[in-house]
Amino acid sequence: MTRGNQRDRDRERAQARTGGKGKQKDDGLTPEQRRERDAKALQEKAAKKAAQDAGGNNAGGTKK
Repeated sequence: MTRGNQRDRDRERAQARTGGKGKQKDDGLTPEQRRERDAKALQEKAAKKAAQDAGGNNAGGTKK
């Protein structure tokens, strides 16, 4: 059995739901700026996790 135009209709409906945006990753940054932003976010995340571990905040259970 073939689906006929159901696939096309589903794509049109999905596009209407998303407002016709599609896949856009244009945040106005160059690749270098994006890498710097991401690296900074990772460093902050790692620092937060290290501070949480050092503070004795052991919400995940006990380590043996």
